[in-house]
Amino acid sequence: MRALQLLVLLLFGLVGAQQQALMDYLERRLLAIEDRISLWHEQTSRYASEMREFKQQMVAQLEGLDKTKEALRTELDTVGTRVDRVEREMDYLETQNGAQPCVDVDDKLVEQQVTVVKERNKAKYSKLTDCSDMISSIKAMKILKRVGGTKGMWTKDMGASTGKVYILNGTDDNTLYEFGSVRDLTSSQGLSSATSIQLSSSWRGMGHAVYKHHLYYMKEGEETRLIKFDLQKSTVVDSAVFPAKNQLPVYSLNPETYIDLAVDEEGLWAIFATQENERHISLAKVDPKTLDIEQTWDTPCVRENAEVAFVICGTVYVVYNSKLPSRSRIQCVFDVSDMVTNDDAPHVYFPKRYGTHSSLKYSPVEQLLYAWDDGYQILYKLQMKKKLEV
Repeated sequence: MRALQLLVLLLFGLVGAQQQALMDYLERRLLAIEDRISLWHEQTSRYASEMREFKQQMVAQLEGLDKTKEALRTELDTVGTRVDRVEREMDYLETQNGAQPCVDVDDKLVEQQVTVVKERNKAKYSKLTDCSDMISSIKAMKILKRVGGTKGMWTKDMGASTGKVYILNGTDDNTLYEFGSVRDLTSSQGLSSATSIQLSSSWRGMGHAVYKHHLYYMKEGEETRLIKFDLQKSTVVDSAVFPAKNQLPVYSLNPETYIDLAVDEEGLWAIFATQENERHISLAKVDPKTLDIEQTWDTPCVRENAEVAFVICGTVYVVYNSKLPSRSRIQCVFDVSDMVTNDDAPHVYFPKRYGTHSSLKYSPVEQLLYAWDDGYQILYKLQMKKKLEV
């Protein structure tokens, strides 16, 4: 009986040991599984974090690629424009220095080609605006300041709402002076108070223009070149040979100016003169984006005794020195739309002044003339009327 009890106890002991061993084994397996789950969790978190960082990097790179693509597209467009410009300039130079033809050209064909060019220049001008104003009188005059030399030019940006004032002092220099406003100019101690902008080349004359954040000026060398200078980036963005040969000073009283650039409601214009039309002034419409000459006209206005000119609503007004002491007046007008004839020229005298106007720049927004007179910066307020009223 005792032996049976010992056997039973032995059996229970074996079973208990096996159960304990099983429990230890299961516990070890569970701990191993927990370790693996913890490792998988850490790896998953790390992978997720790396994927987020990779996504952010890819998004940034894609944005950079988009910007680079747009920049390349802009550069390609610019290069294309410049290539077209070079081709046109090469064509122009070839026409000026072309080789002698190997065969005789029919005189009638040459005359026909010349006639086609002249008829194109006489074509009716397609206005960009419905502007029909013309000068009636000088309403007021205000002398603001005297800075700089006897001759020069001052203006605002005639195609933008900025109030900045720009001064180009003298007839030949490469420094542009910028004031924040007319008030800053009048309260300043002179050009030393202005912001100086160095141009890449010197200008010639006083016929400059500021239009839509760009300075347009003439550079004279072997050929007269129109320069387009970005005032925001302080760099030259385009240039073109002005396609008029044998040029003359456009005004006899300001012989330094060969081409006078003007801005009105229609955009950018060039006033010039050539030996072909020696006594009279010519007018050209300029594309401010490409610097192409869109159309040209020969005006009835003579160069002799002319001081300066400006354009309003497609009408050029030429100012001449008057026989009256210290006076000048508008004596000739030319309207590209043929709404006004020279017989309709307003009898407008400019008030008493100091010398000869070296520049007059019209502001379409303010209907003011920015005048440079013997170093004085002057504003003329204009009284306007409709062309149909004449």
